[in-house]
Amino acid sequence: MFLIIVIAAVIAVMWWLSVTQSATNTFSLQQARAFQAARAGLEYGIARSLTSQTCSSFNLEGFQVAVICGSSTILQASVPEEGRDLVFHRVEATATYGSPGDPDYAYRRLTAVVEQP
Repeated sequence: MFLIIVIAAVIAVMWWLSVTQSATNTFSLQQARAFQAARAGLEYGIARSLTSQTCSSFNLEGFQVAVICGSSTILQASVPEEGRDLVFHRVEATATYGSPGDPDYAYRRLTAVVEQP
């Protein structure tokens, strides 16, 4: 009887480890996909910002990607050695999948600042 209980406990522990391993792999994959979706949104926002177009949100393979663009100008008088006004564009991309509390929820936010050539 003791041997049956020990074997059953070992089987239960192995099953629990298997479920945990599977959930961890799925979570890691979703987070990697969220990072790539946010990166795509960042590249999209940089391209739109440099061509003076407005940024917008979009869906990408189930991910909701929100892109926010803004720009600021530093006048030549502030930086005389540049010989021109400096224009900086700030782009923020946020990728989400699912909603908080879901087992497959993923969220990534990336930000970049680009100087206009």
